[in-house]
Parts: sequence; C-alpha cells; structure tokens
Amino acid sequence: MAIRFVSLIILILSFAAPSLAQSDPKPLIDQLADANFQQAEELIAQIAATGDARVVPALEAFSEGDLYARKSDDAVFMTKPAGSKLELLDPLTGESAGEVAKSAVSKVKVNNNLRRAIRAALGGLTLMSPNPKARLKAADTMLAAPSEDNLELIETALAKEIDGEVRARMEEARAVSLLTSGRSIEEKREAIERIRNYGGRDAIGVLRGAYGSVDASLQPDIDKAIGAIESEIALWDMAQNVWYGLSLGSVLLLAAIGLAITFGVMGIINMAHGEMVMLGAYSTFVVQDIIRSSAPQLFDWSLAIALPVAFLVTAAVGLAIERGVIRFLYGRPLETLLATWGISLILQQAIRSIFGPTNQEVGNPSWMSGSFPLGGMTVTWNRMWIIIFSLSIFVALLVLMKKSSFGLQMRAVTQNRRMASSMGVRTPWVDAFTFALGSGIAGIAGVALSQIDNVSPNLGQSYIIDSFMVVVFGGVGNLWGTLVGALSLGVLNKFLEPWAGAVLGKILVLVLIILFIQKRPRGLFALKGRAVEA
Repeated sequence: MAIRFVSLIILILSFAAPSLAQSDPKPLIDQLADANFQQAEELIAQIAATGDARVVPALEAFSEGDLYARKSDDAVFMTKPAGSKLELLDPLTGESAGEVAKSAVSKVKVNNNLRRAIRAALGGLTLMSPNPKARLKAADTMLAAPSEDNLELIETALAKEIDGEVRARMEEARAVSLLTSGRSIEEKREAIERIRNYGGRDAIGVLRGAYGSVDASLQPDIDKAIGAIESEIALWDMAQNVWYGLSLGSVLLLAAIGLAITFGVMGIINMAHGEMVMLGAYSTFVVQDIIRSSAPQLFDWSLAIALPVAFLVTAAVGLAIERGVIRFLYGRPLETLLATWGISLILQQAIRSIFGPTNQEVGNPSWMSGSFPLGGMTVTWNRMWIIIFSLSIFVALLVLMKKSSFGLQMRAVTQNRRMASSMGVRTPWVDAFTFALGSGIAGIAGVALSQIDNVSPNLGQSYIIDSFMVVVFGGVGNLWGTLVGALSLGVLNKFLEPWAGAVLGKILVLVLIILFIQKRPRGLFALKGRAVEA
C-alpha cells in the first residue's frame, strides 16, 4: 500500500510539474538572457500572465536597461553599482546574490517596442491591485498604449471596479483599445463616441491613428468626432487665454493701484513707483531667508509674515521720499518726473550694492505650488491666489476710501484741494500719507510678484509703463477705472500675443490706448469735482 501511495504521488507530481513550472516566473525571466527581441516580447506576455506581482521590479529594471545575465549560467538578475563591480539582485525578491565583475555579466538588450510591451504588462499587473491609485495608474498606462491584447483584462477589471474615477479611466482605455481591435463595427462606433467624449488632443491623435485601419463606414464618424473635439479645444483655448489675461490683469492691478492713488490725489508722475514694487519683493526675500535659517517650519507662513513687513518698509521709504523731495516740487511736473526717475536709479543701485545684480530665490509655499485641471484648461495655484489677493486689496482700498475719515479727506483733496484746505483738511499731510499708502500697496504688489517673476533690481521696470497705461486708460485716481483697465489690458495682451508676438502686441495696445485717449482724455471713469473739471 505504501509503495502504491508513493507511486500515485509521483504520478500526480509528474502531471502537475509542467503547470507549476509555467506559473513560476523565474525560469521565464532567465530565458530573456538568450531571447531575441520578438522572443523577449512573447516572454514578457508570459511573465505578465503569471499574475505574480513580484515581477514588477524586474520588468521595470528591464525597461530601464538594468537587467543583466550572468555568463556562467545565463541566470538573469537586477543590478546596482558596487564600486568597480555590480551587485546582483534576485529579480523576484530583490535579495543580494553577491557581487561580480562587469565582465562576468551581459546586459539584456531592450528596445522601444519592448518598452511599450513592458508598460502594457505592468499596467495589466496593477490593474487588479487593491490600491485605487495603482489601478488608476495602470488604466492610464493602457490608455497611452492601446492594444487589443488588453481588452479582456480591462473588461474583467471593469466588471469588478467600484471606484468612479478609476472606472471612468478604464472605460476610456477600453474604448481606445477597442478601436484597434477586431470587434464589431457597432462596438467600434460606440468607442468612437466615447473617445469623442474623452476629448483632448490625445483623443484626436488616437482617432487619426486609427483612421486608415478602420472600416470605411466608420470614417465619417471619426471625422465628425475630430471636428467636435477641435471645436471644444478651440473654446477651451479661448478660456485659457481669458484666464491668462485675468491673471496678468491682476498683476497689473496690484502694480498700478498704488500709482492710481498718488497720481489722482497729488498729480505726481512717480517714476520710482516700480522700485517700491521691487523693494516689496526684496522684503519677501529677506523674510524667507531669515525663516529658512531660523524657523524653517514657518516657511508656509512666510508670505503672511512678509506682507506687513513689505508694506511698512515701502510705506516708510515713500513717506521719506515725499517729505524729503517731492513736497518741494508740487506744481512742477517735469522736475518731479526727473527727480523720481533719479530716485529710482539710486534705489536700484542700492539694491545691487546690498544684494548683488543677480536674481534672488523666493520660494513658493506649498499652498501656492502646483496646478489643477479645470475642464480643458490648467489653473496654477499661484495665479489663482494672486487674483484673489488682488481683488482683496482692491476691496480693502474701496472700504478705506468710502468708510474712513482719511479716505474722505483723500477724496476731498482729489476733487478740490483749495476747498478742502479751507475746510481744515491738512493737505500736506494728506499728500504725505497718500504717497506712503500708494508706496505700501506697491510693496504688497512686490510680495505677490515675487511668486511669479524674477526678483532682481530691474523687477519694477517691467511694470511701470504698463501701470501708467492702466491708470490713464481707466481714469486718473479712480479705483474702479484701474480695476477695469487692468483686467481689460491683461486680456487684450493675451489675445494679441499669439497673433502679433509679445513686443508687437504691447505696441498695438499702446496705439489703441492713444487712440482711445483722443476720444476720452480722462479715461474710462473720469473723476468729478470742480477742481478736476476746471
């Protein structure tokens, strides 16, 4: 009986041995040592068919060219450098198998076709993963490399998928793979419709790639789908340009809003306004530098700390400029222009002497980094926050102008300086604090601009001309005019740049403003008052 039992066990093992060997990926990996490219592609499919997740590192190493065969026995290993030698790693466990000289092994060759096969195999191996992120990544891989061989695997995974996002991506991958398969025309027509709903330039590439291989009856459907996608892309491109224009307009609003206040109340053409923006950006750099060295855990709060610092620094500089220079030049616009231009040169050179002429690094906090998709466009977080910040500053200034006694005095001086003075308003101090307020707001603008532009001594020069154009176009001294002017010029610039180029686009904007001023010399929103209208 014992002899018969042992014989039965041997007989069972003899029949089971081939299937066990077939399910073990190690011999299949070792066969890559002597395989040509076509054989290697077939082996990759067999390795993936084992469903063994341990083969993922080996396939990734194969794709990167880090798979080597030991010449003595043709065993295949992953490797990593070990001085002048290579350390051999088991392709399934990753455990070390010793070190060998580089001459003792030969690289398992790989080409682009094999890399595509490996990507598809890796996608299949992770498509059934318990981790939704891994499944989503696998669906993305199959979406980028459609193949009829993936269809059954995708459909099997779809039947079990419960995550909505992963399921939608799998359905897109199925549609793309189905279009290149030998399935029925009705299924392919449904796939074309799904790819059209998927949209984007990648979908157009898939449809055009399949155009010559599908049945002629499907080609009109493909043409219609491509046309619909192109129309949708054109609309999203327009929306993207509007977004870029609004973000540029918000930057111009920040740079110009302080200038609008000083120009409107004091009639001063302040050529040093751009340097106030630059001082605000350098204040941000100094704050971040101190935080990096003293309290790096506070870096995400660096901009919140830099805002009051930049405002106080630039407001103090502005107050000193007004009390020390500008108050002696009222009523002499040419001398004021020349004096503030000289001050701007002095400030630029001072910054060069202290910080050097090169750009300084100002980092983005984590909450201002990255981007997110919105339909067919991309929205960056730093631009989003700058738009919100610009509108917040605008609302705060409106409240200050309308609800505070200082705002009332500013408006009174703007409309009729002599009458305001006769009513007891100390116009010289209103001028001084208005200039300090405008300079402080320019410093706050520098904090925001440090997140999207180079922090250098020439930072302010990039925005001073555009700021003046915004103020003149919107109406001198009018905050609503500054808002409308900044956003209008920002959007106009972004629509002209693709057609005319950046430089010619700015020239066209300048010409349009000149023509507009000929018709409305006081801008979009003219201030009202006896002195203003005189």
